[in-house]
Amino acid sequence: MRERRVTVLKWSDGHNAGEEVEPAEPGSRLARAVRAARRPWDAVVSAPRRPTVVAAVVGAGLLIAYFLLRHLLKVSMVDMIVYRAEGTAVADHHNLYNLRVTQWDLPATYPPFAALFFTPTAWVSVSVLRVFVTAANVVLLGLFSFLSFVLAGRPRPELRPAAVLLATGIGVWMEPIWTTFRYGQINLIIGCLVLWDLTRKDSWRGKGVAIGIAAGLKLTPALFVVWLLLTGRIRAACTAAATGIGTVLVGWLLLPGASAQFWFKDVFDTSRVGKVWIVDNQSVRGAVARLLHTTDPGLAGTAAAGLCGVLGLAVAVAWSRSAPRLRDGRGEAWGGLSCAVTALLVSPISWSHHWVWVLPMAVLLLAEAAREQAAPGHLRRLRWRPTALLVVLACCSFCLWIVPRKGDRDIHLPLWQQVFTDVYPLIGIAFLVLSAVVLRRTLRRANGEGAGVAAGAGDRGPEGVALPRPRERDRAGAFGLAGGGARQTSNEPSS
Repeated sequence: MRERRVTVLKWSDGHNAGEEVEPAEPGSRLARAVRAARRPWDAVVSAPRRPTVVAAVVGAGLLIAYFLLRHLLKVSMVDMIVYRAEGTAVADHHNLYNLRVTQWDLPATYPPFAALFFTPTAWVSVSVLRVFVTAANVVLLGLFSFLSFVLAGRPRPELRPAAVLLATGIGVWMEPIWTTFRYGQINLIIGCLVLWDLTRKDSWRGKGVAIGIAAGLKLTPALFVVWLLLTGRIRAACTAAATGIGTVLVGWLLLPGASAQFWFKDVFDTSRVGKVWIVDNQSVRGAVARLLHTTDPGLAGTAAAGLCGVLGLAVAVAWSRSAPRLRDGRGEAWGGLSCAVTALLVSPISWSHHWVWVLPMAVLLLAEAAREQAAPGHLRRLRWRPTALLVVLACCSFCLWIVPRKGDRDIHLPLWQQVFTDVYPLIGIAFLVLSAVVLRRTLRRANGEGAGVAAGAGDRGPEGVALPRPRERDRAGAFGLAGGGARQTSNEPSS
């Protein structure tokens, strides 16, 4: 007999609306694991055929066009070659942080744990590795898109296969993801690890492990540990921290010499990573360097990054701590992405391909557009779709590469050209400002509705428009959730 699936809104424990949950069922752990493994296939089978086929055709066409252009451009996948050299150094017991590869003399810049992770790449040829890394990045892009939709709570589960296919096809044309493919980077692995933890329930014992592994591969995701701690999720924060420390200990155990060199010396030398002032660096510090026409932004760059870090983390924490009050499932999405953007802004160097987070950012903005479309007429502003479209177009424009860049011209650009060279810091700062504004208005609306209900005046809106009663709003979904990915289809009450 086919088991019945339900979708339940969990407002109070902080996990996302729209997430599929099954009631506890008897049976062995293996049987439950098998059922869990079948869920993606069941979702594809139950998906509406026409939208899914159309999305598959469009997505496949965009991917084919990408691969044709990629073949014509003959991409180097230079970072993949660096990873392979790191794996070879570990396998052959060579000095990891003294190696220099490619015509650009690129060094190893990740922690020793990452080099251990790259060791299998030394066992295959470069040509085979190109095919494997490219195929893996396509799969990771699909997973990254899926987790972005789960985090945002949109669209409805049966429409997610079509959404994933379409987002994968469009995603490869966004400059950060294009460059990730071009260089053979691991940004999509990092993104999937972080999003995996963000889409887990707070009650899940393993929450934090994936973030810890991501921080072990690349240090920037460590900011999520601070965010989890400040949002009161002590167990998840401790799990993430313990996992991250575990990756360091593994590195010390297997590569003691390289670990000593990295953690006591190289980790403090940002010049090993690259020049702060070049256009490739899309952090706040890089933007300040270009603004001041200097190779060393000094105290000004540190102060700007510190201000963005404090304000961005405050917004991220405020969203997550307000989630139980809002009861609409948006807190984790806005909070988590605000934290990701903050990490990219404050990092001394954030290459353009690190900004793969623009994809879940665009998904969240489109989810807000869907919620707004489903809201009562007097609450609609129709502003989210143009905002999401603007973000996607900016990322697909490759505008940071159109300015003169030869030699040291990066730090001699006029102000109007710096608007193009600082596209991702500007998008990131705008996103944090938007996040703060949306949180403030959402809290005011929630407080106003609560006060109206308490006073017995919750049946009518500010213009005399009849509104659903509180219980009906809970069942239909406040802020337009009735038209999206979350519906109350069981007899369980919303907590």
